[in-house]
Amino acid sequence: DTRHVLTGSADNSCRLWDCETGKQLALVKTSSAVRTCGFDFGGNIIMFSTDKQMGYQCFVSFFDLRDPSQIENNEPYMKIPCSDSKITSAVWGPLGEFIIAGHESGELNQFSAKSGEQLSNIKEHTKQINDIQTSRDMTMFITASKDNTAKLFDCTTLEHLKTFRTERPVNSAALSPIFDHVVLGGGQEAMDVTTTSTRIGKFEARFFHLAFEEEFGRVKGHFGPINSVAFHPDGKSYSSGGEDGYVRIHYFDPQYFEFEFEA
Repeated sequence: DTRHVLTGSADNSCRLWDCETGKQLALVKTSSAVRTCGFDFGGNIIMFSTDKQMGYQCFVSFFDLRDPSQIENNEPYMKIPCSDSKITSAVWGPLGEFIIAGHESGELNQFSAKSGEQLSNIKEHTKQINDIQTSRDMTMFITASKDNTAKLFDCTTLEHLKTFRTERPVNSAALSPIFDHVVLGGGQEAMDVTTTSTRIGKFEARFFHLAFEEEFGRVKGHFGPINSVAFHPDGKSYSSGGEDGYVRIHYFDPQYFEFEFEA
């Protein structure tokens, strides 16, 4: 219901906030940086993953917000260790039964939110997974990777469905809620940006057709790599956040909708 927002930070904490007032409702302190976090389908259970650093290994922690003592005592009802490769992005699957986690190694796996058991594991990417976002109906999800591709998967089976290829690392990818369209954001590594002109850096947001895997449009604007992209829930606009310090909100032209319905 969009009343609360969950944030994870490199200040070794995960915090719950009231969207309307900005008041902090809960604070969970961690041993290392919080890399990714999210609410389950019902909004009652939160999960977050912490980085493998300073002698601590990567963990995924689960808290039930209906039990205030878990937050107060900093005792999650479940904590899953990930010793092989740290989690770089994670989302909840449909109905809050499991989470889908992407790793530094390029692996994807599902963890049960009830038992913590690893339900399945695949490796379709060759490098780190930077972002995972689900479709509106939660049946599919898209991954963005340093291996210059974004890939579409089935949420339940983890079956690999589509691949969208670029010439630069993909930092973020999102699925349109109303059309068979995908937007990708990326560019080269932030540390290399100063040595490259903006034209060569490939900082455009790139649009692909979901079924045909073909690129059909680019939107310029950022003068640094795009780190995050998201569609508006009504599908009529999208936003992108970049290394250049700007968030850009783009509204689609009326022709965009006419073109899609004619096609």
